[in-house]
Formats: sequence, structure tokens, C-alpha cells
Amino acid sequence: MSKNLHHDGDGPSQRQLRVGETIRRALSEILQRGDVHDPELNRMSITVGEVRTSPDLKIATAFVLPLGGSGQDVVVDLLARNKGELRRQIGKKLALKFTPDLRFRLDETFDRMDETRRLFNQDNVRRDVED
Repeated sequence: MSKNLHHDGDGPSQRQLRVGETIRRALSEILQRGDVHDPELNRMSITVGEVRTSPDLKIATAFVLPLGGSGQDVVVDLLARNKGELRRQIGKKLALKFTPDLRFRLDETFDRMDETRRLFNQDNVRRDVED
């Protein structure tokens, strides 16, 4: 297996980032327009925060969150149930050699941001930061 001479870090390559962002935009558009033939899924407003791809671009993991936070327990199941149709529609929109297999995870970024804010607002942390 040849080594990628242009990418020597532990993080994602520029190609992975570019393809992930392209998939994120396409997936967001499909969900926004209600192009999926599932009435339960079309009733939900879903935010696609990020899409991470594997180094070989065969797997794309979408981090999603329902708008308002309600329905978090069902959104991943609904998307997983319709991933074949979503994958087919993404394949039509994008000019990729292979359309990656889609996986869905709950986006916990907002929860971590709230926890970080809470920690920074504690008196002892604020005192340490000011010193």
C-alpha cells in the first residue's frame, strides 16, 4: 500500500474534508426539501452538523440533530431506515466514483459547548484564567 506523500498528520486529509462537506450539503438539501419518501422523516427538521469520511471515502458518518432537540431518540433510527434512498440521492447529486455508505450519529457538539461554558463560568476557573 502506498503512502500518501501529501498528508502526514493524524487528522483528516483535505480530500476527506472536501468530500465530507459536499456530502453534508447534499444531505442537508435532501432533508430540507423532503425528497425522502418517509412521512415521519419529512415531518422532522434535521440539522446536519458535520460529515466525516473514512480515509478511503467508503464510509461517511453524518452527525445530526433534530431542530429544537426534540426527537433525538428516533432521528438516527429514521435516517438509518432510509439510508439506502439517501445514499442513492446523494450519488445522483455528487460526481464521486463511489457513493459512501452512510452512518448516522447524534451530534453532541452543542452539549459539549454548553458544558464548556458552564465550566468557564465557575468562580474558581474564572479566577485561575484571570491570573
